[in-house]
Amino acid sequence: MYSWTDTLRFAFQPVVNLTTGGIAALEILARPETGDILAEARRDPELDGGLAVLALRAAARKETLLPLHVNVFAATLADLGGLTRLYDAVREAGRMPWEVTLDVVPPYTHVPQRALLEAVATLRGQGFRISADGIGDGDVPLRLLTDLAPDLVKLDASLLTRPAAVRAMRTLCEQLGALVAVEGVETELQCGAALSAGAQLAQGELFAPPARIPATDVYVPPRFPSAAALPRPGPSVREFVRPAALLPVTASAGQVRALLTGSPDVSGVLLVDRAGAPVRSVHRSRFLLTMSGRYGHALYADRPAAKLGDAPRTVGVDATAWEVLDVVAVGGRARTSDDVAVVDRQGRCVGVVRLADLVRALAESRVEEAAGLNPLTRLPGSDAITGEVDRWIAGGRTCALSWLDIDHFKQVNDGAGFAAGDELIRSVGRALQHAASGTTRVGHIGGDDFLVLADEDGLDPVVSAVLDAPWSAGGRAITLSLATVVCLPGSVADHRQAAACLAPLKKAAKALSGASWVLGRAGLPGHEIRRGTGMRPAQAGYAAVERLG
Repeated sequence: MYSWTDTLRFAFQPVVNLTTGGIAALEILARPETGDILAEARRDPELDGGLAVLALRAAARKETLLPLHVNVFAATLADLGGLTRLYDAVREAGRMPWEVTLDVVPPYTHVPQRALLEAVATLRGQGFRISADGIGDGDVPLRLLTDLAPDLVKLDASLLTRPAAVRAMRTLCEQLGALVAVEGVETELQCGAALSAGAQLAQGELFAPPARIPATDVYVPPRFPSAAALPRPGPSVREFVRPAALLPVTASAGQVRALLTGSPDVSGVLLVDRAGAPVRSVHRSRFLLTMSGRYGHALYADRPAAKLGDAPRTVGVDATAWEVLDVVAVGGRARTSDDVAVVDRQGRCVGVVRLADLVRALAESRVEEAAGLNPLTRLPGSDAITGEVDRWIAGGRTCALSWLDIDHFKQVNDGAGFAAGDELIRSVGRALQHAASGTTRVGHIGGDDFLVLADEDGLDPVVSAVLDAPWSAGGRAITLSLATVVCLPGSVADHRQAAACLAPLKKAAKALSGASWVLGRAGLPGHEIRRGTGMRPAQAGYAAVERLG
């Protein structure tokens, strides 16, 4: 008897890690040869759930070790309250639920949100990971997105033409603890835009098209210089996670050997308990060396592989790359090349990181960071500090952006010489750097001009460090001028508008005598004179100036 499954085929498209260049997972896509089964599945939750099961079984037949992405409509989850058949199919295939990410697909209109959230909670309890698909081209409400708290957010590539929106989504995802992926990447320009916007994952024709046989290699263009990451306390370990080769802790040495010899790219195997927590770590080279020794196979093949393993090295999903290096540094030198297991908040293994990936990325970030430093003060330049301003603004964070310069600096150079001028600039830079603490950022944007980004409450230490200190060059007393604009959420769109608000404030500060400080608020008229003298009494306090912004 004819069945619609007779003409249904599945294709696999890699999800690429933009940091490591490796394949992070495979998305399974239904490809019917006739009819429009997907349109029917959109209307029929049972059919959609059945498609998810068939997709999982299709991947199992390919014997891939990579994590999987399975598509399911939001309405299906709300109607069925979960995917019991898929959970059973995952177990039957010998896979772990946390190796499967459910891509929740729009439309969301008319989907009962409470029922959807309850279904997602059930799936999470079973171990599945959740991805919000079609963001930017779909209809998911922002409030629902935050309530879903997905592990991954997939953005449509069309959103790359609006970089501010992508940066804002990246900021939201950082708060939710989610990764950002961009779908439909077709050109190197789009890839560069995705990197610049902070996406960690991507998929599309540029890397590899959907294919009946899972790809083992993908094309990833060289990292664009403009795509350098903004300075952070340390890149997240999430950016470096590779798929883990997992076997149950009861696996024999013979089973581990079969997996390693059949998968030359696997550097080690993690043996996990029934809950998915790493119990032992089997290093490829050390294990195969033991097994290939005299009588090695006869002695160990049928014995538990755990006896040939080591205690696993683990880090949480919220760790930074530097924290991983701390873990690697502990212990013997012989284990330096061991994979480090990454575990979620329930202690389940979600992947591994390799030391080589971390060292390469951290070295690149240091080179990129050094290239952006001002050669005179070694402070970050204009691109770094304005990029950070954009991050604060996109994240809805109140920021105080200050512009500092040296009064009559040309006269300093003309009278005391350029060496004295350079030393004065370096001294001001050091004072700013020493006074900056917490989230305060200092940049040297050229000449005698500096930018300071801070919370409004964090301004006073910086102001005191530069305006209360006695400055001189060539025996001549020097004063500094400071202008600050406070940007509340929604008052400016980006650093360019903030800079436009700073310009009249800077002019007002330069008109004052002595060390001066003028503060205004974006979108509000007037400014406050906090330091400086020389204006007429009527101009003291709040001076009438043009509207800021």
